[in-house]
Amino acid sequence: MKNIIYFCALFLLTMQITNANSNEFTIEMLNKRDDGQKMVYSKDIINVEINDTIKWVPTSRGHNIEFITVPDGIVKQKKSKVSKEYSYAFEQPGIYLYQCSPHKSMGMIGLVVVSKDISNIDKIAISKVFGMSKKKLAKLVKEINS
Repeated sequence: MKNIIYFCALFLLTMQITNANSNEFTIEMLNKRDDGQKMVYSKDIINVEINDTIKWVPTSRGHNIEFITVPDGIVKQKKSKVSKEYSYAFEQPGIYLYQCSPHKSMGMIGLVVVSKDISNIDKIAISKVFGMSKKKLAKLVKEINS
């Protein structure tokens, strides 16, 4: 019985430490950013650590999140519902490329870099994106490689 109690206490302590070391970030889905860009996320590139969570918040109707390219071993999540908040906790290092499905050809894409791991940058660079997202993705990849 003592072993079970000891194990449960250790488990709960580990969970508290894990949660205490994680952060939550917010990215807004915008029709227009202060720099004049239209149909964008508030951040094009964000750096996070393992167990951190990003919450995407629509500031106007018609936006969502769809992961396009993720690190090997990660199962891509289904795209989020349009005009709804969406949260994702990052459990594996690497770069994650996401887009707004309705505005993908307008350049509404973003990158999440987890634990400063850019080992899948080549896979990100050749990801299939559309319209203005092609030029923007090339710019973002170049920025990460700088």
